[in-house]
Amino acid sequence: MHKSPAIDELPAGAVTPDDLVSWELEFNCAVERIGLIFSRPEPRMHAEHYLRGLLAPLERKNGWTIAEFCGQHEPKAIQRFLNLTDWDAGKLRDVNLAYARENFADSRGTLIADPTGFAKKGRKSAGVQRQYSGTLGRIDNCQIGTFLAYADSAGNRVLVDRELYIPRESWLGDPQRCREAGIPVEATFATRPQQVRTMIERVVAAGLPFAWVTADEEFGQNPGLREFLEDADMPYVMAIPKSTVVTGADGSRKAIAETPSGLRENDWQRRACGIGTKGFRVYDWTLIATPAPDFQYMIRRSVDNGELAYYICFNPRRESFGEIVRVAGSRWPVEECFEAAKNEAGLDNYQVRLYHAWYRHITLSMLALTFLAVIRADSKKGTRDLWTTSGD
Repeated sequence: MHKSPAIDELPAGAVTPDDLVSWELEFNCAVERIGLIFSRPEPRMHAEHYLRGLLAPLERKNGWTIAEFCGQHEPKAIQRFLNLTDWDAGKLRDVNLAYARENFADSRGTLIADPTGFAKKGRKSAGVQRQYSGTLGRIDNCQIGTFLAYADSAGNRVLVDRELYIPRESWLGDPQRCREAGIPVEATFATRPQQVRTMIERVVAAGLPFAWVTADEEFGQNPGLREFLEDADMPYVMAIPKSTVVTGADGSRKAIAETPSGLRENDWQRRACGIGTKGFRVYDWTLIATPAPDFQYMIRRSVDNGELAYYICFNPRRESFGEIVRVAGSRWPVEECFEAAKNEAGLDNYQVRLYHAWYRHITLSMLALTFLAVIRADSKKGTRDLWTTSGD
């Protein structure tokens, strides 16, 4: 008769029976958190089944595969749960945010704003149109979700909020199309920077502490978002386009792309801004002073090919050069969140068209990702890692 190996005989990183017990207990705690959202036992059961399906080792995680995984012969019950059952995805978002706060709250934490695209066929899914997606790397028929991620100083990262971008003309200008997709009549147009502002306000109201906000060029070049952060005294390091006109310490104005030509080699410092699967992410960096002491510009230069990237920094606490570099590198965790959420929690596997069903699936996927982050943090005591980080 085969004898199971003793715990101390298992290879490094192997899952032990104790791990399975611990993970099941944590999963049950996550299910208890969301139980109060549902007034009846049937939707509570469907929520648990859906969450288990999102965490299961399924190649695709949609209504059909999750229903089959849960022992159902057809996906009608799951589809009804996403599309027709009366429950509030906003409350689920708040549960996920509280779950993240209780496990990863860090006064040195960073909020990271980033959009991601979901390729779609047809024109009936809420918000879908031909539009540019950085995720897809092209203009394509897709939905765009705007997300807010949170990274603590220990390397944990989770998605804490989300908004579906609804284009103004092709959607909000067509009430019949909106009605068919379940978009509320009270919905108003919001740019993605405006969506980020709303999400940051919710994070602040929920009491999740953070020291910095970071984002890519789309948000860094938006004066409304920057002014909101500055007025709220929220430090930021955000990417900006090379065409951005900047004011130097001497008062001169020019495109930031013209700045490197006037720098000497000893103006650059080589520093790591994080670590990926290929090792430390090392670049050359330089800070550019401005007439306003709370603001700086920063330039990053690739060690391999000299490619440049540009940043605007609101630094009222006068944090160190090394800290600003670290924050600039904190943008990568949101990409790691997207990769993990899509690979491990079915973020992009949904087959729903309705506006509120999108929020339900996406938020359940975010909760599954937070659960994985919690047990991943526990596993750091050993040698396991429950997701792999992306490369550069």
